[in-house]
Amino acid sequence: MLEQVILFTIIMSFLISVLLSPIFIPFLRRLKFGQSIREEGPQSHLKKTGTPTMGGIMILFSIIITTLVMTGKFSAPTVKTYLLLLVTFGFGLLGFLDDFIKVVLKRNLGLTSKQKLLGQIIISVIFYFVYKQNGFPTEITLPFWNYSFDLGWFFVFFIIFWLVGFSNAVNLTDGLDGLVSGTAAIAFGAYAVLAWNQSQVEVAIFSVAIVGAVLGFLVFNAHPAKVFMGDTGSLALGGAIAAISILTKHEILLIIIGGVFVIETLSVILQVISFKTTGKRIFRMSPLHHHYELVGWSEWRVVVTFWSVGLILAILGIYIEVWL
Repeated sequence: MLEQVILFTIIMSFLISVLLSPIFIPFLRRLKFGQSIREEGPQSHLKKTGTPTMGGIMILFSIIITTLVMTGKFSAPTVKTYLLLLVTFGFGLLGFLDDFIKVVLKRNLGLTSKQKLLGQIIISVIFYFVYKQNGFPTEITLPFWNYSFDLGWFFVFFIIFWLVGFSNAVNLTDGLDGLVSGTAAIAFGAYAVLAWNQSQVEVAIFSVAIVGAVLGFLVFNAHPAKVFMGDTGSLALGGAIAAISILTKHEILLIIIGGVFVIETLSVILQVISFKTTGKRIFRMSPLHHHYELVGWSEWRVVVTFWSVGLILAILGIYIEVWL
């Protein structure tokens, strides 16, 4: 029974994304919701100007509908289900506002960093209070050693750091056609396995719903992309995977499973530190995927390489938790 629910979940979310896209993409194009490409980015990306963005709306719609329907088929939505949907929808709404300001109001930077951070913190704090009120554990478990320590009230700061950090990390990674769609499918697939292993059915269903949604989106987002997910999608996916790691108590393991997102973020941090302290850049451009583009790799080669790294890290994460 459970196996059928999981299978139908991924099929349903995939089909919703695939069937929505041919309707939604022309709609975005008619509304002139096209992406503005930053001039300081790789020059090869300027030809992507005008490609419809805010495609993350399709991903969110697929995730929310599929999760509620399939969770209801198996049993009923739980607090964990609503916590995951809260973070996904909340961060997605922030991303939508950011995209809307960029493409409709023609402010290329969207929300200010302070506005975006404030919104992310508010959603994270709400997540914490619901989490705490339902008696969920505030321990952090270290992989390899299987050692846990309780953060107590300090756990709220960890949740803020984790949700905000990974939502921004996935957002930074979203710079090439299909890059985030593929790496997200892999990472969420790994967490679906871990949730299944813990018999957390609602978390497994949610994770698999995201896998199907982003794979369906990838059909139209692969190079050359016909649509971008925008911040609507990337912020939502980053918040979602951080929330899943908290609910499965595999927070630290996300550093491995979501290693591509971590590496991309570190490349930006190191680039900024190096330039401000020495006046020199470590990479030709950050995030890291742009460095490889400027080295001479094709966009497709960069994407497939990052997918491969993401797959290896996901398998490693599962191995550490399930078999080690």
